[in-house]
Amino acid sequence: MNLKGKIAIVTGATSGIGLEVAKHLGKHGCTVILNGRDDDKGAACLKELTDQGYTAEYYGFDVTNEELVSENIKAIGEKYGKIDVLVNNAGGLGGRSRFEVMTTEFYRNVMALNLDSVFFASRAAIPYLKKGTHPTIINFTSNAAWNAGGPGAGMYGTSKAGVQTITRALAKDLAEYGIRVNAVSPGTIDTNFHIGIKSTKPEVFASWANNIMLGRLGQPEDVASVVAFLASEDAAFITAETIQIGGGQALGI
Repeated sequence: MNLKGKIAIVTGATSGIGLEVAKHLGKHGCTVILNGRDDDKGAACLKELTDQGYTAEYYGFDVTNEELVSENIKAIGEKYGKIDVLVNNAGGLGGRSRFEVMTTEFYRNVMALNLDSVFFASRAAIPYLKKGTHPTIINFTSNAAWNAGGPGAGMYGTSKAGVQTITRALAKDLAEYGIRVNAVSPGTIDTNFHIGIKSTKPEVFASWANNIMLGRLGQPEDVASVVAFLASEDAAFITAETIQIGGGQALGI
């Protein structure tokens, strides 16, 4: 797999899956633009990549801030003259709330983090993706898009269902320009996303593997390798798809 010369933006790239995606893209030859909100973490992650010999930069901005997203992605596009890969990884649970007591602020915050961010970044990148080589957008959805999430995570599931649909909508909209748009849907991946239950009830966290066909929890590398594939010309005829990366978890056992 050769991604040499490609310019790739990865949002939410200062930890977990996002950081591993950035490493994989760098390993395969991309110039990687890491995004995050914590500049100290961003600097540390940037050093980690450059120490490994990868070409990378860090841009600190909040993906829910329309103005900052547009401003920074435009700056990246103008600097390099193109964008080849946009990975909309930033997102999160945003907390838990049942609908009866859910505040409008909570609702809007979760939707902004998971869905608005994809819209803002994709819209800003499109003019530069048009100048890219085999350009592509890769979004992150979740099993919650199908099962609506666990107790209190209904808005997370709703926002991820929106990501599922905007992926297909963008693919339709951008096909005439040769821009492919796909999504990945990670299952239970062993990252700090689950830090709460992992630290308080490690036995429960470990037991989740029992519901996965392949008998183990996923690792960030499992997701990153698929993202790198989708970013490459090996996936040149794949668009409007969502790839489940969960060891069969979505089917249940």
